[in-house]
Amino acid sequence: MQKEYFAPGISADTGFFWEGTREHKLTVQRCKKCGRLRWPASYLCPDCLCSETETEELSGEGVLYSYTTFHKSFHPSLSEKVPYIVCEVDLKEGVRVVSNLVDTDGREPECGARLKVCWQDFEGYTKPVFKMEDI
Repeated sequence: MQKEYFAPGISADTGFFWEGTREHKLTVQRCKKCGRLRWPASYLCPDCLCSETETEELSGEGVLYSYTTFHKSFHPSLSEKVPYIVCEVDLKEGVRVVSNLVDTDGREPECGARLKVCWQDFEGYTKPVFKMEDI
């Protein structure tokens, strides 16, 4: 288990998500009224303002929309992690998430590359990150 300096802020709206990550499941809210997937999690649906939701597990498959490589940490606690990649991933279910791209094996990321979720376990929570799929 790794040590992480920035633990997530877990709220009533996001608790289900972090519970799912402990089981290595990537979950989002689905509005019970209009069916829209909601990410980030929220109390009300931005389309129909319904507060009723259900949880849906996603495939964790997607494509790289955008990324940036940090060569200098924005916080001193991250200095030993540089360089690290922050990415936006368009999941095949239509949700865009922000995460980290890991284990690139020296390959330069390319927008449009296929990605798959993987998991980093920390003290108290599990974080979804992404890897490039082998072609």
